Amino acid sequence: MSETRPRDVHKSSLPALSLAALGIVFGDIGTSPLYTFKTVLDLTGAHPDASVILGSLSLILWTLVIITSIKYVGFAMRVDNDGEGGILALMSLIGIKKGNRPVIVAVGLFGAALIYGDGAITPAISVLSALEGFEQATPGLTPYVLPAAVVILVALFAIQPQGTARIGRAFGPVMLAWFVVMAVLGVYGIAQHPSIVAAVNPIYGLRFLFSGGLASFLVLGGVFLCVTGAEALYADMGHFGPVPIRIAWNFVVLPSLLLNYAGQAALVLEGAPTDGNIFYRLCPAPLLMPLIVLATVATIIASQSIITGAFSMTRQAIQLGWMPRLAIKQTSSDGYGQIYVGVVNWLLMLVTLGLTLGFGKSDNLAAAYGIAVSLTMLMTSVLLFIAMREIWGWSLWAAGLVAGGFLIVDAAFFAANLAKVFEGGYVPLLLAAAVYGVMWIWHRGAGAVHARMLETFTPIEPFLAKVQSGAIPRVPGAAVFFTRTVQGAPPVLMWHVKHNRALHEFVLVLRLVVVSTPRVAQADRLTLTRTEPNFWRAEARYGFMETPDVPRLLHDTRAMGCNIDLDDVTYYVGHETIVSRDDGLGLPHWQEAVFSVMERNASRISDFLKLPSDQLVEVGRQIAI
Repeated sequence: MSETRPRDVHKSSLPALSLAALGIVFGDIGTSPLYTFKTVLDLTGAHPDASVILGSLSLILWTLVIITSIKYVGFAMRVDNDGEGGILALMSLIGIKKGNRPVIVAVGLFGAALIYGDGAITPAISVLSALEGFEQATPGLTPYVLPAAVVILVALFAIQPQGTARIGRAFGPVMLAWFVVMAVLGVYGIAQHPSIVAAVNPIYGLRFLFSGGLASFLVLGGVFLCVTGAEALYADMGHFGPVPIRIAWNFVVLPSLLLNYAGQAALVLEGAPTDGNIFYRLCPAPLLMPLIVLATVATIIASQSIITGAFSMTRQAIQLGWMPRLAIKQTSSDGYGQIYVGVVNWLLMLVTLGLTLGFGKSDNLAAAYGIAVSLTMLMTSVLLFIAMREIWGWSLWAAGLVAGGFLIVDAAFFAANLAKVFEGGYVPLLLAAAVYGVMWIWHRGAGAVHARMLETFTPIEPFLAKVQSGAIPRVPGAAVFFTRTVQGAPPVLMWHVKHNRALHEFVLVLRLVVVSTPRVAQADRLTLTRTEPNFWRAEARYGFMETPDVPRLLHDTRAMGCNIDLDDVTYYVGHETIVSRDDGLGLPHWQEAVFSVMERNASRISDFLKLPSDQLVEVGRQIAI
């Protein structure tokens, strides 16, 4: 769900967009053959026989088709929030835009939080699985695999502040080469035992699943690893459009994955040992080292996509009012999605390095991988059912039949992944719970602040009457006062007049609103009203994928008749200090304390709004919640 594309990406040619999608969207799912089939066979126990191999491969192939091709490419990508996809965009569409529905909002937010959980594991398992090829190529290098993985991961996170615009241009061609190589290796493996193609018959998978009892069912936890990156297809839809993603998936990614998994299974069916990395056994010995290098680069690209996706999702949550304001750095003027969020980057790095050092091998990490994403997919299916009913107007039985099928599949994978909880699956769940806790407390605290400020509501009419009567002296210059209220006098304005006993000659009261759509058309951006001569009130609307730029906005007000002097304007913003209420009616003390810490450490609202520091006045106030 990364955002490394230019805003005008849709103007590019279809082949160029499809190539770019290979590098950004499919990194995670595209590197899953490095560890998925090996994990599945490990879960089956002893050296597998033909029924186990064919059954396992059949489950993998049909999982790719049902979840990725049918559910996400076929259905989910047809539900968009003004072109944007992903669980947050879907939640905003049916949980906020279609009416205030707290339960749907909670489901969507927890699903987003879960993506952070597995997002921390992706770089660790991907890089480790790629480097473990050295153990087969040169066993003497085995002790250096873990340190090398740590060095690569540290370097990956360390370069994030510089942006990835230049590197991003090479992502597509590199991943295209990766998928071509995987397909060729798969064809080579299939040639060793062509009868493996029988696994396209789903009967093999169903027979294996239902004949082996609980042990066979738990194998689904390993099978699920083949689709852990499927959510990215939906989340990145708004930046590429559905057509390039469908083209890349149907004509490059899916065929390569199917061929490679079949090649690995054919090799094992032919009698190849299952110890070590089965993926690398497909490669002729003289070409093994170049393949390991290519695999390492591909996993770095996959990890980069996860990191930038976390940045993107964080910005959406901030704009929707579910996370504290964090410093967001635009790393490129060419791409809106080229952003850097320092707190998220370094926290992800610490968790990823902890997982890498704590688990040590990709086999161990596989036990922790998948549970969070499987729960996210389950939640997405629930939201899709609601969308089918309300957006598409489907009947209850039609929506229930389709979404119910997805729910059964997702629930089966989630149930199988539950067995991983005590083997490391608790890590992404705890991380997701922490992220959701931050979202929940911040939203509650912000709501309490807003409600508290409404209690001190001051009507604007008496104030304007005093201004007109001359009771409040006017001084040269222009002032912009920010407010949360639709009507009434802004508290910052009242404080300014009370303590300075004067008011600027030109006043603009500005309210910023973030709506539940990704972007707002420029024609709908600004509403401007002149309340009195030289006293204006404006409301600026932004989508949750946009970042406000107030100085630029003021240029637009001039075109609408508000002749504010941009060279002589002072911006007044409030800065709240959170304290506990004495009457016991506020938030629980522990929530107030956590919110207060987040408020103190949030980035300044002036930085978030891109206000020039030499024209800024911050007014400090205590707010008891």
